[in-house]
Order: sequence, then C-alpha cells, then structure tokens
Amino acid sequence: MLETIKADSSTALKAGDRERLAALRVASSELQKAAKEGRSDQAAEVRVLERERKQRMEAAEANRTAGREDVAASEERKAEVIAGYLPTPLSDDELGAIVGDAVAESGASSPAEMGKVMPLVMAKVDGRADGRRVSALVKEKLTA
Repeated sequence: MLETIKADSSTALKAGDRERLAALRVASSELQKAAKEGRSDQAAEVRVLERERKQRMEAAEANRTAGREDVAASEERKAEVIAGYLPTPLSDDELGAIVGDAVAESGASSPAEMGKVMPLVMAKVDGRADGRRVSALVKEKLTA
C-alpha cells in the first residue's frame, strides 16, 4: 500500500494537485513510521489510514465549528483521498450478519454484555466498519 501511495504522490505532484499531495504525504509518512515500528502488515496499514482519515474528519468538524468553512472543506477532501485507499466498508446487511453471529457465539443477551460481543465483531470486521457504527448495532441487537 505504501508503494501505491508513493506512486500516487508523484503523480499528484506532477499534476499540481496540492491537496491530494498533502493528504498522500501525511499518509505515506504515517505508514513509514508504522513500518519502522514493525507494524507493516496490511491490517496495521489499514488502521493507520483509518486513524488519519478520522483525524481529518475531526479537524474538518472543528474548523467548521470555528467558522473556517474553507479549511473544513479542505480537510474533508483530504479525508476522501485517504478513504480511497481503505478497503470497501461493510454494508449494513453484512455488518448485521456479523453482529448477529457474534451475539449468538458469545451468548450475550443484554447491553451489559457488550464487552463479550465487541471484540468478536471487531476482529471480524477488520477495519471495514467504524467502531461507533459497530457499537450502535451491537447495542441495538442486544436491546431487541
């Protein structure tokens, strides 16, 4: 994935696409840091990119709250660039099936037992679903 991002950075530089280049440079830098720390498998790379995308979205939200719409829009575009390198997110149906299986496997029956279900689900979704989305669905299944 790092090599793809480096190649795309070069293309963005030649095309003069500054926003895309900035997003790709940040992603490349973070992936290189992870590799130096010994976390260079695909799952680790996905986690790094997820974290970077989430940071861009949070920055956009903070800038929008501060009245900096131009900076917020820029951060959102950077988040979209990074999201392009992430695996396809799970659909609601796919995620619902995984959550249903995990609830059955763990034997959980109330929201108080979310701690039994969440690790099972998160291991299966492997970066293809946001933790908040998973948590909400698990809570919904356990309260039904």
